[in-house]
Amino acid sequence: MSTPKLFMMMLGCTPTGRHTEQHDIFFGIGTKIGDLKQEIIDFWPEAGGKIHLDAWREVNAVDDFRIEIRSREEQIADSSLRLFFLNLGGYKQGEFDELHYKMLVVSATKADAIRQAKQTAFYKHYGFEGASSHIDDKYGVDVDDVFEINDILSAELKGKYQLHISPAEALPADEIHLGYMKLENF
Repeated sequence: MSTPKLFMMMLGCTPTGRHTEQHDIFFGIGTKIGDLKQEIIDFWPEAGGKIHLDAWREVNAVDDFRIEIRSREEQIADSSLRLFFLNLGGYKQGEFDELHYKMLVVSATKADAIRQAKQTAFYKHYGFEGASSHIDDKYGVDVDDVFEINDILSAELKGKYQLHISPAEALPADEIHLGYMKLENF
């Protein structure tokens, strides 16, 4: 039996009535992305099933922390650590665009996760007077933080799984897959 993993995906589509491709971030748990097809389609009904992936990663390591998925039934040591997703927005003088930087942060609190985000090169360099960098979305990814997890994982997944975050050094970085990838090919 394969081990379930946390997947982070950047979904793309051009909904009816839109002039440009739209994007959203989806988090799901499965042994492979193909396990999550219906959940992805249900997540973005306005896409009419015409969804592709522009990026995805299997989330195993964030900084010096190992991220594992465990059964909800398994007893794990209570930890104050949480996994946060932050979507930073910023501007570059003279460019007609809002640039984004998506990041995962392990922290005990949302306030500390935001503090860490403000230390990134993106936050420091993609803003100027009148158009400062900012944090667009803040989501916590941890089954103990129900308010925030409801924005990310389905009720079914929350009932079956929990995140286990543990300190670990010298972990290999998660492989990030980029490009236009049709959902039906997974």
